[in-house]
Amino acid sequence: MKIDELRQGFGALRDTVAGTLAEGWERLRRKAAGALTRYKPGGSTALPPAADIDDPTIGSGPLWAMVGGDVFEDDRRVVVRLEAPGMAKDDFTLEVLGDTLVVRGEKRFQRESSEGRWRVVQCAYGSFQRAVPLPAPVLSDSARATYRDGVLRVELPKREPRAPSVRAIPVS
Repeated sequence: MKIDELRQGFGALRDTVAGTLAEGWERLRRKAAGALTRYKPGGSTALPPAADIDDPTIGSGPLWAMVGGDVFEDDRRVVVRLEAPGMAKDDFTLEVLGDTLVVRGEKRFQRESSEGRWRVVQCAYGSFQRAVPLPAPVLSDSARATYRDGVLRVELPKREPRAPSVRAIPVS
């Protein structure tokens, strides 16, 4: 095999791998775009002082984390499930705004003890907001929410579809 043929083969392999990686990252970005959530640490977040953390990736700015979720729909309801471990049910505020479920909350840091150092801090802490588009009109007044095993589940009954209104409009 000649050197030029080897170069062409390696070049084609490089282009294939680069294309596959780029496509994979693009699919991940599209899938995760709605789940990527900004956490804003505040006074009640109770993060340890920066001097007690060895993790160089921790900064003073906002953190980002995935708040993964599922949306299920059947004939009578829409069910939204969001993964939010390490919180309590009272840490959430839910609101339906038009065709969107808005979930707000705050995840607070919990110290292990008063002695020692934090070597790695990968969890996000602080207040957050996640907007989940709803696939159908819902009755927000009849919604029910539960929180168990780190999963927030919101069941929203669907609004009955309205018949289109027919009204004659006189021409003057």
